[in-house]
Amino acid sequence: MTTLAPGLAPTQRWLRTHPTVCDGVLALGVLLCMVLAAYADPHAPRGAFGTFGARTPEPSSLLLMLPAAGALVFRRRAPVAVLGCTGLITVIELIKSEPPAPLAMSAVIALYTVASRTDRPTTWRVGLPTMITLTGTAMVFGPAPWYAQEHLGIFAWTGMAAAAGDAVRSRRAFVDAMRERAERAERTREEEARRRVAEERLRIARDLHDVVAHHIALVNVQAGVAAHVMDRRPDQAKEALAHVREASRSALTELRATVGLLRQSGDPEAPTEPAPGLHVLDELITTFRQAGLPVDVARADGGEPLPAAVDLAAYRIVQEALTNVRKHAGPDATAEVSVVRVGPAVEITVLDSGGGDPADDSAGQPGEGQPGGHGLLGMRERVAALGGTLTTGPRHGGGFRVQAILPATAAATARVQGDG
Repeated sequence: MTTLAPGLAPTQRWLRTHPTVCDGVLALGVLLCMVLAAYADPHAPRGAFGTFGARTPEPSSLLLMLPAAGALVFRRRAPVAVLGCTGLITVIELIKSEPPAPLAMSAVIALYTVASRTDRPTTWRVGLPTMITLTGTAMVFGPAPWYAQEHLGIFAWTGMAAAAGDAVRSRRAFVDAMRERAERAERTREEEARRRVAEERLRIARDLHDVVAHHIALVNVQAGVAAHVMDRRPDQAKEALAHVREASRSALTELRATVGLLRQSGDPEAPTEPAPGLHVLDELITTFRQAGLPVDVARADGGEPLPAAVDLAAYRIVQEALTNVRKHAGPDATAEVSVVRVGPAVEITVLDSGGGDPADDSAGQPGEGQPGGHGLLGMRERVAALGGTLTTGPRHGGGFRVQAILPATAAATARVQGDG
């Protein structure tokens, strides 16, 4: 099946979809040219019609012109066979007729077709014997001397036909290769765009999960406290409701910032606030303490700034780990958060004391295969995207441990993201 290039004119498109018709027209034109040339003698004096009519070809020569030209109709289907047929008819004409009719014209067209539609080794293997055979036959059986220009003309025309066909084939292959390369580049560009969109959707989904899970858990806890002490201790209930309002306001702010990433670049309502990071870790810890979760913080990172992606991932890991502690570790659980800079990496560790049955080592965090385990999965995806490592598991004697090691240099982060 022939693939048509876009942008072709209707006439060109029709000709390419009807090659047999084109070859039939070509065969008719070659036949007409051979008949006219058979009646012309280049050595005769010019008359009213030039040299036309200076000689009369033999009837057998005119009959041989029909199969020689007719074979060209099938030149695309069987180029080598058509060359053999036209070459054989030309040899017969060169041997028997004096002077011979110009049937070599059909062999020239056939040789051009072989060169343009096959490969170069085939052209050499078939074309060179054709050139030698036709030229040698004309030199041996022709009426003129062996060095006559008519004989050398056969060699020149067949050689030019082979060269022209090879050039056309090379150019067609070059154009096809360029078109294929452009199509491959377009497909690669589309696949890359789809991959980036999928990654961005996953990142936004992780952010939304972290924001919603954290703040909704705090709101749930504070609302439960308010409902429990509403009648006996209204002041504490008011304080709990104030925490609910603060947590809901923070949730709306972060949701607005995250969803704002989906806005167009020219939207004036697009957020301009920086993404959360370890610089607001104290504020995050305060929200958990207000929700009734004792949290101890130890930092040995020197306050050095981290790459934006690493800073955000570290913040989200602490947020999600503490949210899981508040939701699953029980009312008496405590937590410890440490941020340590170790060479080119930063180590984030969140420990909790667990709760409930002390024999249950899984208390503190949900398993990844259990309902509600998307938090651990999200943390693992964040860490993997940055080329870090995440270790999670129960602690000996109860509780849970979450430890993430992230690259702390911009060069390492850029290298990992570039490889991804």
